[in-house]
Amino acid sequence: MTDAQAVSTTLRKPRPPRVVIVGGGLSGLAAAAALAGRGLEITLLESRPRLGGRAGSFTDPATGELVDNCQHVSMACCTNLADFCDRVGTRDLFRRVPGVVFLSPEGRSSTLKAGPWPAPFHLAGSFLRANYLTIGEKLRVAYGLMRLRFDREGRDREPFADWLLRHGQTPRTVDRYWGTVLISALNERLEQMDLGHARKVFLDGFLRNREGFVMEVPLVPLGELYGTRLESWLKDQGVAVRLTTGVRSIEADDEGAVSAVTLRNGEQIHADFVVLAAPFDRARSFFSERLLTQLPSLEPIDEMQASPITGVHFWFDREVCPLEHAVTVGRTVQWVFNHTKIQGREAPEGGGQYLQLVISAAYDLVSKTKEEIRDLAMADLSDLWPSAREATLLRWWVVTEHGATFAVRPGVDAIRPRQRTPIDGLFLSGDWTATGWPATMEGAVRAGYLAAEGVLEDLGRPEALLKPDLPDGLVARFLLGPPSPHRPVPFIPKRVTAVPR
Repeated sequence: MTDAQAVSTTLRKPRPPRVVIVGGGLSGLAAAAALAGRGLEITLLESRPRLGGRAGSFTDPATGELVDNCQHVSMACCTNLADFCDRVGTRDLFRRVPGVVFLSPEGRSSTLKAGPWPAPFHLAGSFLRANYLTIGEKLRVAYGLMRLRFDREGRDREPFADWLLRHGQTPRTVDRYWGTVLISALNERLEQMDLGHARKVFLDGFLRNREGFVMEVPLVPLGELYGTRLESWLKDQGVAVRLTTGVRSIEADDEGAVSAVTLRNGEQIHADFVVLAAPFDRARSFFSERLLTQLPSLEPIDEMQASPITGVHFWFDREVCPLEHAVTVGRTVQWVFNHTKIQGREAPEGGGQYLQLVISAAYDLVSKTKEEIRDLAMADLSDLWPSAREATLLRWWVVTEHGATFAVRPGVDAIRPRQRTPIDGLFLSGDWTATGWPATMEGAVRAGYLAAEGVLEDLGRPEALLKPDLPDGLVARFLLGPPSPHRPVPFIPKRVTAVPR
């Protein structure tokens, strides 16, 4: 073969399909991880100087340590998040906690854990021993759970709080049981919460499988879990990761297919496929008016709203909380995480204790100063553990994420768009897209996997990436009926592109 023939052969060699992922949050990371190692040219763009999105950390200027914006936990029912962590080698950075500790307003503890009975009765023993409800209130809650099993729809756009009162619940059971579980799980108030998502938490998360409710806590900061470790793994897989790289727009050619991504600095990156994994309130801003007319599924997302979460960080000079974690009943603070025990963290001066407190659906705190929020959190701690009054608060942070999650308002699933779009080569991702799950890490990974499935399908290499749920227990399958569907049915014909454009 002559040199000219060798050059000609090289020039004729088909280039790999080019995939650009816009957004380095958990959903974009899941799409990148699922597509890595498949002979694709993948570029991941993130406008921030770090990966992880809302599941991220900031650097404490006093210590140089990573501090999570807000505590994130997983559950054993989050099968796709577990698969993602297995895929990228971070599964060992979670630890299962077999029992969840609840603290009554009086400071008495109860532990929710599985007993010997099969699902859905595996939690009945610890529920009956819970000291924050009376026997009569437990019977009311049991009746509510039974009604929840049969009522899939409820009344049109009826808030879950109204549904509860209509089914025999009292303000006290709503506050001490339903609100305690659901507000932190869904980051929304009961009076503006969707019935379907509330139903999913209890039936699919707690009752269908004996292990589904088991909490899994990260042993390292989120900035390490989804940031530095993921960045190294992706680069080892040949993915080009570009941080502090904002995207201005997504382009399409005259035939209506994705062609490029334009950066804020004017640079263009050509693409055969684009996965848009940006927040819902920014999704429309990446498209021209011409392209938006081809994306009718994005028009309703203007109706979606965000729900805030506040994280409060306290460093004390001594031990205040004797527990590793606690769910607090009937208080402003819903969770307390003892990072000295969970992650081996101590106060900046050595010794002491570092606690992270979580306040979900923090609408009432948005107008308050950080000092006022600090004082509210400190009052809750002091009521639960009087030793907090004697301890010295060495340092503190209050971090409120105003757009932490999309709000699970009644009817929200009807406006969540599918991952596949009418524009050839364009896929949406993010926990706000149609996944069958609320705004969780599991929902984000599911969206990334579904988008990646679409890319592979269009390349003529179809593969099921989405992992099945934990199997229903035999008794649970009979008593609870089928679970809510999780895999959206595509409503747009697929495009098969075996050879890149």
